[in-house]
Amino acid sequence: MMKILRTSPGNVHFNELVNFLDAELAISDGEGHAFYDQFNKLDHIKYCILLYENEKPIGCGAIKQYQPEIMEIKRMFVLKGKRGHGNASIILKEIELCARELGALSCILETGVNQPEAIALYKKNGYHLIPNYGQYVGIEKSFCFRKNL
Repeated sequence: MMKILRTSPGNVHFNELVNFLDAELAISDGEGHAFYDQFNKLDHIKYCILLYENEKPIGCGAIKQYQPEIMEIKRMFVLKGKRGHGNASIILKEIELCARELGALSCILETGVNQPEAIALYKKNGYHLIPNYGQYVGIEKSFCFRKNL
């Protein structure tokens, strides 16, 4: 049975999944990991989503305010054995619902050239490639996306 939980960055299960995410990113980002890692801290994140299957956490995501009507999606992750079954889309849809409830008109995000599955996920869910924003301007290995809610 699947269950979605809205929570905070202090949630133990959220932190466990983020640790798995960071370990994977350290490998896929290689030498660039330190650059990206500085923008993935939980300091400004207030809203987190957890997806449970049979009471076990299998995926997560979060949003933080980027501008008054724009939320930035952060910390999207699904355990390896649970990928390819629509779980990331479930999390993404809940993030978008939460963002709308908070008054956002759009969501933005950054992912990298080394995350082709993430790129495919966002395109499949209606996100459009945009010029790199903020700290990602000029970073060739970054891809930024936006979706109007």
